[in-house]
Amino acid sequence: MTDPRKIIHVDMDAFYASVEQRDDPALRGRPVVVAWRGARSVVCAASYEARKFGVRSAMPAIRAERLCPEAVFVPPDFVRYKAVSRQIREIFARHTDLIEPLSLDEAYLDVTSPKQDLGSATAIARDIRAAIRDETSLTASAGIAPNKFLAKIASDWNKPDGQFVLKPQHVDAFLSTLAVGRLPGVGRVTEARMQAMGFHTCADIRAQPVEILERQLGRWGRRLHELAHGIDERAVQSQRVTLQVSSEDTFPSDLPLDALDDAIRELAGKTWRAYQREREQYPDRIARTVVLKLKTSDFRTLTRSLTSSAPPDDAETLAMIASGLRSRVQLPEQTRYRLVGVGLSGFIDQDDQQGALLLDTE
Repeated sequence: MTDPRKIIHVDMDAFYASVEQRDDPALRGRPVVVAWRGARSVVCAASYEARKFGVRSAMPAIRAERLCPEAVFVPPDFVRYKAVSRQIREIFARHTDLIEPLSLDEAYLDVTSPKQDLGSATAIARDIRAAIRDETSLTASAGIAPNKFLAKIASDWNKPDGQFVLKPQHVDAFLSTLAVGRLPGVGRVTEARMQAMGFHTCADIRAQPVEILERQLGRWGRRLHELAHGIDERAVQSQRVTLQVSSEDTFPSDLPLDALDDAIRELAGKTWRAYQREREQYPDRIARTVVLKLKTSDFRTLTRSLTSSAPPDDAETLAMIASGLRSRVQLPEQTRYRLVGVGLSGFIDQDDQQGALLLDTE
């Protein structure tokens, strides 16, 4: 039997807001909301002072302003956040090359065979957090566990500026009382549905045979059964292959479908430039699927896509295909749209392109 893996999930504390408070002493101790003001904007991050008022990431900025009238709104500066993120990843790299970034402010680290012998994964996490504090004047939280799923849950357990370790022998007891809402992929709607079915904790899921869970919840039932038993075989991937390149924009005011051509053309240009940068790193990978994303004025999201054996070879073709996908939107003519996006996905190796069939999917 092989020894359990040692996985650390590091999550920066209110990262964007903390960078702003670090760089501007006048913001320290005050409720900071990183977002542009306006009815169309959403919150990128909120300081812990703002979170006390119920302000959360991805919340409409106008709602955040209502919840916390005293909040200081700061426009995001992603160039600065990326620079700090690079500093943090250099700290990770002192301990392992197996680093899987999830975003600018969090990452998985596999320290089963670390570069430095600090005695334990717990000690490594403590050393990383201390280095982040010393070198960036920011704080991070960490979770240490035998797999990615458990490490991510653990990193949230003693936030902010804390860490929590889940040793293999303690996993069963920990999970038995864990609320189903803490499982990845279980949002509010799914949680309410599961509770209505009698699933409140992982112990409730464990009590059901996997076949019954699959009948009730489909393929997701088997995955929930695995998570409730602490099973997660996913490896830390140091190079995550890009699955989609895309750009999107939210309009100042809602627009009809036939008025989106200029926006689609502009976004196609941005997406094509990002795709070209991707191909500089992976020249043999080609995107075959064009994706058009739309969000209606009542926040309904829909996508239309076209996968072809003859993928677009320039921004103009990408724009033409994306714009044409509007014809497959079967909504009332009076429908208005608040957001549009253009993407490229369906990546394959160039050698596999020959013989690809023409597909047309929604």
